[in-house]
Formats: sequence, structure tokens, C-alpha cells
Amino acid sequence: MWDTAFFKGMGMGGSLIIAIGSQNAFLLKQGLQRKHVALCVLTCMACDILLISFGVGGMGQLLDAMPQCLLLMRIAGILFLLEYGRRAAVSAYQPSSIQVFVGSDAALSRSKTFLMALTLSLLNPHAWLDTVVLLGSVCAQQVGAKTYEFASGAMAASVLWFSALGLGAHLLTPLFSRPAAWRALNAAIALSMWGIAYSLIIF
Repeated sequence: MWDTAFFKGMGMGGSLIIAIGSQNAFLLKQGLQRKHVALCVLTCMACDILLISFGVGGMGQLLDAMPQCLLLMRIAGILFLLEYGRRAAVSAYQPSSIQVFVGSDAALSRSKTFLMALTLSLLNPHAWLDTVVLLGSVCAQQVGAKTYEFASGAMAASVLWFSALGLGAHLLTPLFSRPAAWRALNAAIALSMWGIAYSLIIF
């Protein structure tokens, strides 16, 4: 049973998505604030499912044949991640900008939350490489119906992970009721964003 294409897709998709990145860091922060969590979770899910569908549809091979598209995406991703990291660093450095409690008015509005989740999900070359190119190439090696079983497993991993991360973040609320914890989280987010941007620069 565990050797089926579905569970292979779930295992591979899960191993790629669980690593802490820009998308996961943003979703964790929204979950801690309890602000527009369902919207953020659904947006991340939909984007991941869309990218995996692109991979199944053969878009990975197209991207391999058009490296200039990945280059433009990489440049845009680097600039965005550097700016997002800068904002997180400012929030970590300036005590006045730290969200001291979960219901902080400083949280993003619904529309800004949606746009941020959408941007972090789609304007990240790593996400395209992992889902469209890598998962797509492995999926293409499956035979017949196993192709869709593998893709369904990878999509299921995304649904389970984003649901658990977004809806389970509130369990950490007691820890993040202190300003020092928010400072540490924002510092970690800044380092994560800059680390991803650096990896894109030297890629």
C-alpha cells in the first residue's frame, strides 16, 4: 500500500514543502496572529496545486527550454525577498513595531494578506523548481494512471501541511505573547528571506 504512486507523491511533495521558507514563515505568522488564516491557507494550497498541475502538464520541460523565463522570475524573486526580509528585520529591531499580542491592529488587511500569500507562493523560483520542474519530471516517469496518483499525493501533502501549519499555529500563542518571541520570529523570517535570496543569487 505504502509503495503506491499516491504515497510516493505525498512523500516527495511533503519533503519539499515542509522545509521552512518564505511561504511557510508568512503562514506561521498569520496563524499566530489569527488574522485571515483560512484565506492564507487556501491561497497557499491553491497556488501549490496549480504549480503541481503545471508540472504534470509538462510545463517543467518548457521552462527547461526557456531559461530566460526562470532568470526573470529569479531576479523578481530576489528583489521581493530582499525587501520582505528588510521589513522583517526592521520589525525585529524596532520594539514599537513588534506585535505584542495576537490581536494586534498592525496585522495585514484581508486584501494585503491575499496578495502577500499569492506573491510568496508564485514569485519564488524555488517553488517553481520544486513543484513544476522537479515534481513534474518525476511525475512524467510514472506510467498511465500512476501519473495522476503521484500528482494527487503531492497535492494532498500540500493540503495537509498548510492546514496543519496555519490552523495549528495558535498552539504556540502562549510563547508568542511575549515581545521577545515576536522579535526572534521576525529576525528568523528576515534571515530566512535573505538566505533564500542569496541562494537564488548564487544559483
